[in-house]
Amino acid sequence: MAMTTLKDIYLDQLQDIWSANTQSLQVVTELGRAARDKDLSEALIAGGTGISDGIAAIEQLCADHGIKPNAEHCKGMEGLVTEARAHGLSNDIADADVRDAAIIPQYQRMVHYALAGYGTLVAFANRLGLDGDAAVLQKCLDDTYDGDRRMTQIATTGGVNQDAVA
Repeated sequence: MAMTTLKDIYLDQLQDIWSANTQSLQVVTELGRAARDKDLSEALIAGGTGISDGIAAIEQLCADHGIKPNAEHCKGMEGLVTEARAHGLSNDIADADVRDAAIIPQYQRMVHYALAGYGTLVAFANRLGLDGDAAVLQKCLDDTYDGDRRMTQIATTGGVNQDAVA
């Protein structure tokens, strides 16, 4: 698709965030299974549910605009997923507490990519006067921020990082 208007970029970015979400969902599920800490595992499971909800929301927006969500492959998330597997699920991490500490930044890197995508999409939708789209995307953005904050709390006030020190 030729990019000649903000709407063209908006539609391309919808497809990009759909691709990013579909790629991250599998590895977030894997990270959730690998996590030993109960709070961390539950947060990752909730994150997977949030990603699934985001995928469904983006699919609906794409349908509303007459485009297929899978027309774009997000190479940025592809790299983040590769990194999450290499650094969060590596067999080289022998200690479960250390693995839990390693999982958090891998998850948050993927989340931060989603935050940038959703934030941009909200701004574009608002500029284009797509109020319904903006509301849907704002909910996705808010939910993603909530997941990021929860993960930060687990890392800073939970026992994950403390346990990994020992």
